[in-house]
Amino acid sequence: MARVKVSLALDAEAVATAQALGLDMSRLAEAAIAEAAKVERNRLWREENRAVIAAHAEEVAREGLPLAVFRSF
Repeated sequence: MARVKVSLALDAEAVATAQALGLDMSRLAEAAIAEAAKVERNRLWREENRAVIAAHAEEVAREGLPLAVFRSF
């Protein structure tokens, strides 16, 4: 994956603490941004598919799980 330089404004105390602890702020920021993007992408998917998810849940509540007769547990 290609890396891109960006400029961020961060809290001075947080930066000082991270530096004192020897933390790699670039990697931490990258991981936090990737996680935030994943959470938002999942939230948007659930929002876009809310009607289908609700319809499926109603069907399962009404008719039970598909192939439930074959379950051995």
